Amino acid sequence: MKNLFKVSLVLAVGAMTLSGCNCFKKMAKNREDVNLTCTPEVLVLNNGKVDADITVTFPEKYFNAKAVVKVTPVIVFEGGEVAGTTQYFQGSKVDDNYTVIDNKMGGEYTMHVTFPYDDRMACSELHLRAEIKCPKGGCKEFTLVNLNDGAIPTKEQAAILAAGGAEADALKRAFGLKIAEGIDFTQKNLDFAAIMTPMDSGYKRVTTEVTKADYMFAINSSTLTKKAKDSEDLAAFKQNVVDQKDNDRIKQNIYVNGYASPDGPEKFNDKLSDSRSKAGKKAAEQLLKDMELALDAASYGEDWEGFKELVAASDIEDKELILSVLESYESSSEREQQVKNMSNVFNELKKDILPQLRRAQLINSSDITGKSDDEMIALVRAGKFAELNEKEMLHIVSTGKLTLNEQVATMEAAANTYKSAAAYNNLGIAYAKAGQVAKASEAFAQSVKVGGNNKEINNNLALVHLMAGDTTAAQSYVKSANQETKAIAAAAEGNYAAAQSQLKGYNAAVAATMNADYTAAKQYIADDASAKADYLRAVIASKQGDWTSATAELKSAISKDASYAELCKKDVNLRNHIGKEIIL
Repeated sequence: MKNLFKVSLVLAVGAMTLSGCNCFKKMAKNREDVNLTCTPEVLVLNNGKVDADITVTFPEKYFNAKAVVKVTPVIVFEGGEVAGTTQYFQGSKVDDNYTVIDNKMGGEYTMHVTFPYDDRMACSELHLRAEIKCPKGGCKEFTLVNLNDGAIPTKEQAAILAAGGAEADALKRAFGLKIAEGIDFTQKNLDFAAIMTPMDSGYKRVTTEVTKADYMFAINSSTLTKKAKDSEDLAAFKQNVVDQKDNDRIKQNIYVNGYASPDGPEKFNDKLSDSRSKAGKKAAEQLLKDMELALDAASYGEDWEGFKELVAASDIEDKELILSVLESYESSSEREQQVKNMSNVFNELKKDILPQLRRAQLINSSDITGKSDDEMIALVRAGKFAELNEKEMLHIVSTGKLTLNEQVATMEAAANTYKSAAAYNNLGIAYAKAGQVAKASEAFAQSVKVGGNNKEINNNLALVHLMAGDTTAAQSYVKSANQETKAIAAAAEGNYAAAQSQLKGYNAAVAATMNADYTAAKQYIADDASAKADYLRAVIASKQGDWTSATAELKSAISKDASYAELCKKDVNLRNHIGKEIIL
């Protein structure tokens, strides 16, 4: 309960007499107090706004039948203020449409007020300002009343108010009655960025690169001609082996596979492919004689898979018919006969397809070991982004081994260079983690532009709107989002009980704290040693009145992240104990 007038009745009456505000002077003579309550006593941020119910109790025989009182709730803070909806009260003889206060009965009236949240409101006060209007005396127009002592402005003060400006604003604040102090902004601790979904980097530390070249044979032959040994493909194959030989990141595995075309007897083709494999290995050893590399050889008989691939990729008009006919025969002998028959009908088979299968294929399967995480980190910190490919940049950011600034710089380089949906999406996450909400939103929009919408970007668009406090815009994405995003959206709208059971870890702890379920909140972050978890534990301890624990947890948070030293000075849960129980 707060008393509207805080000074003695004698002083108040004296001030009113001097003012000449007749109807208000009579109201001030009432021995009963006008009482106010504000619920909640500490204002709370919820869904981007601050709500409160202010209850005004007028005593019996208090309200002058000819008076009108204009009451405005105002949140004041350093550098500004935000006014709520004004409420008017009138006596029973006033010819207006305001709330009527009966002189004999008095009454209790509740004003619901809503303010859009501004970060500057963290350190603020909720004031009530009142203006009085009477048909006679010095208050024929609405006149500001000092709710702390019942006085109306002196001539000098009236001149200041009329002039406007900073001095007038200060005077208005001095005339207001403080009914609440501070706003609990714990809801802002929900970590939307932490559950954003990155697109996969596709990075593998070891990748395999395969190069091939063929030794070609004549039909039914396993003898290589000089021309067959000197093709451009074989020369390029050798050069690739030479280029990779001294690279300690590359392990080359070279082997030769012998094949036969499937237009002869199976047993004959098995022997022929084996002979071709051996001939191919001998030629390859000669080709790579200076490389000091071991070669393996194997034979695979009739190359049915190669035949199907070549036909499928050809321009033969009836290629689907050819393939379906061959699929209808299970035995190799029947298929062989059909290949012969079709070769007489389709000249392309005899001329273009079958000759390509009479070969010994030289293969280099190179295992390439990429950069280690430490190497990538060193390049990032040296600003050598050009020496990293997109997959490497996406990967190293995903490891959490970079600082926030390094993550942003790396993803900016990736987005600027590759302009891919993944780079823009993951850049948006980096911006979000760094608290750059507008830039995050722009990056996500660019990801959609180049790659369309998908499950990852849909979740992230929902979360970045929630992070910006725009729950309405978030809803169109939340409908198709994953369960965790839906739950944190519920928490952002103040549905903490529903959200708590669906969230996990830190965000579940924030929801439980807002739901006053402090035991569960502490359990959710029991194994979390991060600065943000320490800070939340300090807030929980303060709500439970355990200032010893609050002090220890806050100190721990600050030791890990110095920004909490400033945040706690604004936090209504902690700031009144700065310099007292908490020594920073």
